[in-house]
Amino acid sequence: MTHPDVAVIGFTNPPVNGLSHAVRARLAIALEEAIANPSVRAIVLTGDGRQFSGGADIREFGTEAKDRAPNLRQLIAQVESSPKPVVAAITGICLGGGFELAMAAHHRVAARDARLGLPEVKLGLLPGAGGTQRLPRLLGVERAIDMIVGGEPVAARRLEATPLLDRVTEGDPMPEAIALAQASAAAGPPRRTRDRRVPDPDVAERCAAARHRLRQGRALPAPLRAIDAIEASAGDFETGLALERQAFLELVESPESKGLRHAFFAERAAGKVPGLGDPPLRPVTRAAVIGGGTMGSGIAVCFLNAGLPVTLLETDAAALDRAIGRIGAIYDGQVKKGKLTVEERDRRLALLTPTLQWDDLVTADLAIEAVFESMEVKEDVFARLDRVMTPGAILATNTSTLDIDRIAERTSRPGDVLGMHFFSPAHVMRLLEVVRGRATAPDALLTALALGKRLGKVAVVAGVGDGFIGNRMLEQYMRQAFALVEEGAAPSQVDRAVETFGMAMGPFRVSDLVGNDVSWAIRKRRRAERPGYQFSTLPDRLCELGRFGQKTGDGWYDYTEGSREPRESAVVAELIARHRAALGSVPRPLTDQEIVARLMGALASEGERILEEGVALRASDIDVVYVAGYGFPAWRGGPMFYAGRVG
Repeated sequence: MTHPDVAVIGFTNPPVNGLSHAVRARLAIALEEAIANPSVRAIVLTGDGRQFSGGADIREFGTEAKDRAPNLRQLIAQVESSPKPVVAAITGICLGGGFELAMAAHHRVAARDARLGLPEVKLGLLPGAGGTQRLPRLLGVERAIDMIVGGEPVAARRLEATPLLDRVTEGDPMPEAIALAQASAAAGPPRRTRDRRVPDPDVAERCAAARHRLRQGRALPAPLRAIDAIEASAGDFETGLALERQAFLELVESPESKGLRHAFFAERAAGKVPGLGDPPLRPVTRAAVIGGGTMGSGIAVCFLNAGLPVTLLETDAAALDRAIGRIGAIYDGQVKKGKLTVEERDRRLALLTPTLQWDDLVTADLAIEAVFESMEVKEDVFARLDRVMTPGAILATNTSTLDIDRIAERTSRPGDVLGMHFFSPAHVMRLLEVVRGRATAPDALLTALALGKRLGKVAVVAGVGDGFIGNRMLEQYMRQAFALVEEGAAPSQVDRAVETFGMAMGPFRVSDLVGNDVSWAIRKRRRAERPGYQFSTLPDRLCELGRFGQKTGDGWYDYTEGSREPRESAVVAELIARHRAALGSVPRPLTDQEIVARLMGALASEGERILEEGVALRASDIDVVYVAGYGFPAWRGGPMFYAGRVG
């Protein structure tokens, strides 16, 4: 159906319909022509049908094209100043600069499942094309703060009946947008968003409260500057726009934004593996998980959450019942927290097939083992998988340290074998190390990477080597942490120093959380396999006391029953004093700065070795591993980026 009195202007720029310079230039010309055409009474602006726009084209970051005329601010001004009404028809994603463009239109119609948002704060920035000025005028200050400072997109159905969206539709918004454009043209000159007044009478008080909430935690510059700009929206539009622009330019140069932008681009680069060609991916319609312990149950939940049927194998009925109970408890907890409906929980659990029979794995396209971290046990598992799995099925190990090439040798199909190292808890942690063995086939590797994305993980390719990327670096990090304690620091000082630096948890708190016996078992294996292997015996002495961490109620810290709050331990203080005396170490005061420098230096130095050996493809991949899997602060970019910045 054609509408000669309405000009429909769409634009396409895969993959997210980014507003590149070429797109902006074409839109500006199309708008100019529509405004000049006397037969056109109104304009509908839309994306490619699937999505409106993901915002600025990330490929232009750091290039002159980003600000080449018409820049986004100029395009937005052209839309808003149009003498003919402009209606934005919104589908899919409408984020960042795309959302700012839509807010400049005089009306907006959105599909119910469209998602609108301003995520710039996640890159250490604030909206730079009027978002902090227009959104408060359309939604009020409180909701504008939530969307801009939180950075999370909001479904259109939650914004219905607000001045932001004139209409929300069940399906294609285009018919409603055209009808609204025609009605608006008949109603007179369009009303500009910039001419609206912020509806809140107490803007300053709301912004002050938001600042106070932020400062209770770790307040990065971008959220605070965003609140300043939002507060300015209560006054003159141009003044607020100028304040927003100045803040944006200053934030672009901030170390926090540079770190976050590096982490952003590093994550997107991690899935690209040079030299593999473009082979067709293997189908993965059903998965098998061998072992239903804490890790295996979490991995099974990952697959179930992605809608993939899972066959879960255990060795005996009691172990299988415990595994089913673990998975059920995970989902019951999500229902209790309101994150999942009872119906959705039941739908996911219906995809689970528990079994004690190896032959029941035959229908799976991928099997992943999560059994005890023992080479002999894993070799036996893979010999069995080789016999029962169909040709072309991927055989994956969740090992965190063992030699995948040796495991693959127990099969007649080493090209199908690789590592898929999940991090605990597997259904929560974002990182997935996909380990490429010496014989791993390209299509198997690419399938595992694609599957990782399907599971909602950040997948990073690693080469074979004890500990791969993350845990290999962690060993040197922990080696340095124990050295610091031997020289005079308390575990709590080490933890406090790196947590102030930005790490989610310090090394001793992490060890208590994971279980001190886990690393103890690894050290025992390494000493057996590597004559002369050297590592501090302090953590061994702790484990010999049965202090395994939170699960036993005591580790490097003491814990009260039912609490994860660490408390200083007199037993540990005495243990450390005896250990220092045995070493002949005279304690000395260490500054937090020295602690941080030595721990970060240990990470970066081992990262350099990993790169030299080809275990990691890129320094940025190492950064992704530590940001996504080890609690490294994203705003510092990662250990390699940080080391390069500070020298």
